[in-house]
Amino acid sequence: MTTTLDTQSADSNVVLSAHDIVKSYGGVHALKGVNFDIRRGKVTTLFGENGAGKSTLMKILAGVERPTSGHIELDGQRVAFASSNDARNHGISIIHQELSLAPNLNVRDNIFMGRELRTATGVDFAEEARQARALMADLEEEIDPFALLQDLRLGQQQVVEIARALSVQSRILIMDEPTSALSASEVEVLFKVIRDLTSRGVSIVYISHHLEEALQITDYAVVLRDGRMTATAEATDIDLAWIVRNMVGENFDLGSPPTDYAFGNVALSIEDVSVADDSGSDLSVVDHLSLDVRAGEIVCIYGLMGAGRTELLEAVAGRFPTSGGRVLLEGEDIALLSIAARITKGLVLVPEDRQRDGLVQTMSVGTNLSLASIGTFVRGLLLSIPRERALVDQAIRDVHVKTAGPGAPIGSLSGGNQQKVVIGKMLATHPKVILLDEPSRGIDIGAKAEVFRLLSESAARGLAVVFSTSEVGECLSIAHRIVVMRRGRISAEFGTDATKDQIMAASGEAVVI
Repeated sequence: MTTTLDTQSADSNVVLSAHDIVKSYGGVHALKGVNFDIRRGKVTTLFGENGAGKSTLMKILAGVERPTSGHIELDGQRVAFASSNDARNHGISIIHQELSLAPNLNVRDNIFMGRELRTATGVDFAEEARQARALMADLEEEIDPFALLQDLRLGQQQVVEIARALSVQSRILIMDEPTSALSASEVEVLFKVIRDLTSRGVSIVYISHHLEEALQITDYAVVLRDGRMTATAEATDIDLAWIVRNMVGENFDLGSPPTDYAFGNVALSIEDVSVADDSGSDLSVVDHLSLDVRAGEIVCIYGLMGAGRTELLEAVAGRFPTSGGRVLLEGEDIALLSIAARITKGLVLVPEDRQRDGLVQTMSVGTNLSLASIGTFVRGLLLSIPRERALVDQAIRDVHVKTAGPGAPIGSLSGGNQQKVVIGKMLATHPKVILLDEPSRGIDIGAKAEVFRLLSESAARGLAVVFSTSEVGECLSIAHRIVVMRRGRISAEFGTDATKDQIMAASGEAVVI
């Protein structure tokens, strides 16, 4: 049965308890008297919207942050962690939502960074490499321990982050959005690892915005809303509707394709485009692909990890060179244009990795929003502060960014609001075509609905929208047309009457019988 967490009863299987945890940042109360239990050998899944306080609570449990008030009990004894290393020494590790890795180091050094395996003569690099290979084998990934992290795709970097946490052999493992960049097959492997860990008594705290996916692995579900625990239940007593209802107060969908207007002329034309594999092989990650998108049309590109979705969008935006074919923007060949010139012409990209490619972490919310439009309010060496402020204020209103103000640090925003800043930055350039690579990665169902509503409204005003996703449910939301990619080519196209099974079968993910 569902109960509120402030009336929990004692449980002999509880290995860690958080009691009346309050966390304040100035006048902002991120956590408001939270009680939270972690049970031995079980998966406790924490659900909640961006900004609900999930990551803040996990950082406190992992020693990254200290609570303003309240306390933690481990095995019935009160503890206060001075640092993440202190928590790790007590057997608690965390996989952070945003990668905490060094891109200039190799995989081996990232896994053992800060806790190198030392002998009397120095670091035992050979043993570190052996253990790194063993971890990759457990995760069924063929990743070379000596490969530079920056040369790996985002999903592989996520695997390295997971391997780093697993290498500590903790008794409590906190996973904050561990699958946000993983393919379906990689998620299955991770779930096998989780089940193996819990069978050995390891306790897992799991946070994910992929609600249906999380239901497959959880033993206990807890919902956090506006810094308070609102409900908890055993997995056998809940379903998707229960989670959504307790998270956002109502059961809503991601919208439907906007109608009541006619599409305009072809805004983006991709003609026989190929993109070479940057690993040096003779294969093409995008193989002679053609696609037209009209003004006002929303096209969803679906495909498994490695299908070529990201490479296609980044090549069209000018980040990667094409090895063949043409890209036309309103009939004009833009092959020789730089990324900045393509933005000026009206073609913009919202990248998959917002932290690395979409935002400047040292800048404020306002300067991030105005960065792509800086040429419109700079005259010579002078910058018009009033014009920039007007643009920023309008962008914050248009995309509904929840922030303390334009001067707030970008890191103070939730993942969903950071994503809206990236989208708002691109929309502020008044584009003709917007490309979005996995626009809902790492954001909750409420923020996802807001992002999709924003795209729908923009399309109705004549913007051509192309977004990629690895979630079938997103294809069946606002897209007028669904394009399925497989091994660098278009394997199928569907209209609004497509089914989930048809889309998955075309991608090679499932076979419809």
